[in-house]
Amino acid sequence: MAAHRKPRRRSLSGNTARTAATLALAGAATATAFDGTGQAAPNLTPAQVKAKVDKLYQEAEAATEKYNGAQEKAQAAEKRLASLRDEAARREDRLNSARDALGSLAAAQYRDGGIDPALRLALSDDPDRYLDGAAFAERAGDRQAGAVARVRKQLREIERLRGAARVELTSLRSRQAELRRNKETITGKLDEARQLLSRLSAADRANLATAAGSGRASRASTAGRDSLAAPGSTTATSAAPNSRAADAVSYAYSKLGSPYVWGATGPDAFDCSGLAQAAYRAAGLSLPRTTYAQIDAGRRVSRSELLPGDLVFFYSGITHVGIYVGDGQMIHAPNPSAPVRLAPIDQMPFAGATRVV
Repeated sequence: MAAHRKPRRRSLSGNTARTAATLALAGAATATAFDGTGQAAPNLTPAQVKAKVDKLYQEAEAATEKYNGAQEKAQAAEKRLASLRDEAARREDRLNSARDALGSLAAAQYRDGGIDPALRLALSDDPDRYLDGAAFAERAGDRQAGAVARVRKQLREIERLRGAARVELTSLRSRQAELRRNKETITGKLDEARQLLSRLSAADRANLATAAGSGRASRASTAGRDSLAAPGSTTATSAAPNSRAADAVSYAYSKLGSPYVWGATGPDAFDCSGLAQAAYRAAGLSLPRTTYAQIDAGRRVSRSELLPGDLVFFYSGITHVGIYVGDGQMIHAPNPSAPVRLAPIDQMPFAGATRVV
């Protein structure tokens, strides 16, 4: 019978060693390319970086609107929860008063020679369970039965309120978890955008900023829009359909240059829907918090019907909004790389418009 021998390992040398090393390096490069952590990726041009950063900002803004919506719902749930708890506390106070009254009546009957079984409710540790006895209602007098019925009703109402409060608490916790998820998405997109920009030289970053600003300025000036370029301009407000729209436009002009901060609604910083909400709040009207709710906050108008004060929306997901000021221009809060500014509405995919008033 042949002996089973462990095969002897052969050393690598010459061409064999070089081939193995090449394969190993190729495998490492492939793995690095897949996990995205290596330095082998080709350098992006400034234009490619700008395109990627713009896309990241758009995705971050979509997540911001989801965050704003979840925050609005969380705040509503908090208010409902607080209201339910307050009402339950008031009901418990009334229940305690009713039980005290029954206790006083029970004490009076005891002095007269005994306690009616119905009035033992006042001394019971579990009044609801005690009330379930069918004999109780049969033995109670009219006055006592009425008092006990009121206590029973209060007990049930308190339990209903507590149940509703538990539902609201569950809803609130769900919204808070949604807020955390959306916040992580937003910060992740913004961090990625900052990292991309940091790979550019200072000169390239400056050129990008200058090109973006001069592009917008040149389009505005060549269309004869210089009269709208200064805060407080009356050109747009005078063309507004009513005083509230004019007030909203005037507010938007007064905030030119304010920083973009996601989730902010003023008075010193804004995101896009926060600026729209703040402008109409200053005009005495309450708008919903999110772009996808704001578009339904008034009467839809076509692009050809736009007047100063109309809200203009962009992208298929209705994730960006600006305040129209006339001559194809809007005031909006673009993204973290740019403050509140005047811009043409044709620089983004137009999705619709709403006249709030």
